[in-house]
Amino acid sequence: MTSIHTIDLHFLGSSESTAAFLIIGPSGPVLVECGPGSTLNTLVAGLAQYSVKPSDIKDVLLTHIHLDHGGAAGWWAQQGARIHVHHFGAPHLIDPSKLLVSAQRIYGDKMQMLWGDYLASPADKVNALHDGDVVNAGGLQFNVIETPGHAMHHMAYQLGDIAFVGDVGGMRISARNHIRLPTPPPEFQREVWQASARKMRAKGFSRIYLTHFGLLDGPEVVAVHWTSVEALADIYANFVYKQIVSGADRDTIVQRFVAWEKQRMQADHMSEADLELYNGVGPTDMSADGIMRYWKKKMGSS
Repeated sequence: MTSIHTIDLHFLGSSESTAAFLIIGPSGPVLVECGPGSTLNTLVAGLAQYSVKPSDIKDVLLTHIHLDHGGAAGWWAQQGARIHVHHFGAPHLIDPSKLLVSAQRIYGDKMQMLWGDYLASPADKVNALHDGDVVNAGGLQFNVIETPGHAMHHMAYQLGDIAFVGDVGGMRISARNHIRLPTPPPEFQREVWQASARKMRAKGFSRIYLTHFGLLDGPEVVAVHWTSVEALADIYANFVYKQIVSGADRDTIVQRFVAWEKQRMQADHMSEADLELYNGVGPTDMSADGIMRYWKKKMGSS
């Protein structure tokens, strides 16, 4: 019998912010997501609660290579696990130099504290995936669904009538009422994300697992969630567009976006603790920057 366990990685000491998922199949355990290097010890301890050792993990499925999702992938590959990842992301696992330079520009001297070590993955341990591929792991069959919008190298994984959806499902921490879309630079694309949300809704999943954070259970709950994600991509983009055409500068747009998102959370009856939790996972200033970049590219090409 297959069992699924959500392992809280306690990123930056915060519960319910970032998850990895342990699936114990008929032939052994599988990981979906592995978190950053900074939470590796927490993940290993979480696996031990289910009597799983690092050497037992033969397959790690990444939704994408952003550091909070796949930063520890190289460590797992060096232990012998196969890393399954979008074909756009695969080269950056094998040679992470460009990825790390880009991250260093953003995070500066906080890089190690936030993300820990990011190790290169041996090339023979990286399985580059395309839409429609199948990953056989742990005696289970995972169907690969390409779901760009948050990042072009984003995948979701279907296991029967459930799915592990990474960031394409947005942030909705432990089924709280509030949904936030993480839209950091450089790859947010409104129309593409909306198409991914429609694609996922059409699958009719009964349950989905969000990396940020946890399980959404019930086909109606899941369907409404995807409808909300699709609508939010428009709402986010349109809010920032109005600021741009009004002539507001970058700092003003960020300030307005942050205040507006706080108002959205208050309207959803979220507490100050909830606000802090969401901001720790998906900083609104970075989200505003990602949407501004989207409009700059879109308006520049028109």
